[in-house]
Amino acid sequence: MAIKKVLKYGEKSLREPSKEVHKVSRKITDLVNDLLDTMYAQNGVGLAAPQIGVNYRVFVIDVSSNNEPLNPIVFINPKIIKKSGAIVSNEGCLSFPEAYTDVRRYKNVMVKAMDAHGRNFTLEAKDGCLLARAIQHEFDHLNGVLFIDHCINRFETENVLKKFNLPPIEVEKLISEPELEKELND
Repeated sequence: MAIKKVLKYGEKSLREPSKEVHKVSRKITDLVNDLLDTMYAQNGVGLAAPQIGVNYRVFVIDVSSNNEPLNPIVFINPKIIKKSGAIVSNEGCLSFPEAYTDVRRYKNVMVKAMDAHGRNFTLEAKDGCLLARAIQHEFDHLNGVLFIDHCINRFETENVLKKFNLPPIEVEKLISEPELEKELND
């Protein structure tokens, strides 16, 4: 379809919660295709609709590596129904060009969603694999949450953002994750 502009950190719509999709219409199918085209053009692993300025509960992920065929997964109205374990993950985001920082994530997640044809599916991702982390990262975008809100070290993250001329952390958006902290410190 089309390669869209990826919004950069600081754009208001990245912090807004997204609306449920009531019908997988032509508009939603076009949105999915735009997300895939844009994600592949940017060499991304995932992309959520709010990142291209469309606040619908839709994201795409493809964790295939260079020598594997493309394997896109479309998530419409996703819900994380189970999560366990904890890991530290070094993450980046297409809305934060070149900026990476360590964040807390669940090691295992199970998600229910609709695919691009409106069919329900359940997917489990385990052991802190890239797919498990990407699901959480993209799911957060649908709620106006960004990966830096899960950062391990606020001051280190501030320095990374400053280095790439990105706005500072919104301290009030930082997420307290005592259950993850406890598991990581055990």
